[in-house]
This record gives sequence, C-alpha cells and structure tokens, in this order.
Amino acid sequence: MSMTGSFSVGAIRGDAGQGGIVDHRLARRMLINQVRIGRLRRDEVCDAHPELIRAASHVGTQTEARCPICEEDNLRLVTYVFGHRLPSHGRCVSSAKELRELSALGRELRAYVVEACCTCRWHHLLRVVPV
Repeated sequence: MSMTGSFSVGAIRGDAGQGGIVDHRLARRMLINQVRIGRLRRDEVCDAHPELIRAASHVGTQTEARCPICEEDNLRLVTYVFGHRLPSHGRCVSSAKELRELSALGRELRAYVVEACCTCRWHHLLRVVPV
C-alpha cells in the first residue's frame, strides 16, 4: 500500500501544499486551567497588543462566549491573513467577502483566527486555516 495524499511523508512533515487546519483549542484550555489554579497570573495572559484590541473592537466578530479570564465581556474573533504579496504584519480581514476575495487570488495564504477580550486584553490564537 503506497503512502499518498494526506498520509504522505511530506504531509506529515507539513510541506505538502497548503496543508490543513491547525487548531489550538487544547493549548487554550491548558492555559486557562493554569490561570484558574494560580500557576499563571492574569497579567501574564491578558497582554494583547493594543492594535489587536483595536481591531477586535472595530472589525472583530462578537461571539456568544464570555471571556474565560475576566468573565465580564464576550469574546471577539479577529482574522489576520498572511502570505505572499501581503504586508509582513498581515492583513486584518473584516468580512467573509474580503476573505473570499483574497482566496480568489490563487496565492498560498493562511488565515490566523484570534480571539480577544476588549475588557481584560486576553487573547489566544484559535486556529490557522489555509485560504
């Protein structure tokens, strides 16, 4: 039986085309638990860059989920796209339409979906998705 497609050595190493979705929910859960049991202080995890908080406030998508750290505000999702011919700091995408337009360019791009709390400045990378 040959190793082809998603089970190839290249795919396992991560160098077979655009790859798949990378999900960071387990790391998120571990980090939240570390805060709750007192191994990490709140100020160690609530340190989002002001530009991320600005993007979350103005173009982020509000979720129904409360912040797991302060429990005062709903989380917002912000998507940044990185890839060839985009700025080195990425491009903040504010709508599904804008993401589809970038996808139609046919370039190898990755979208980084970050959750952020505008109240306490908690943030966490949720997933990386090929565009």
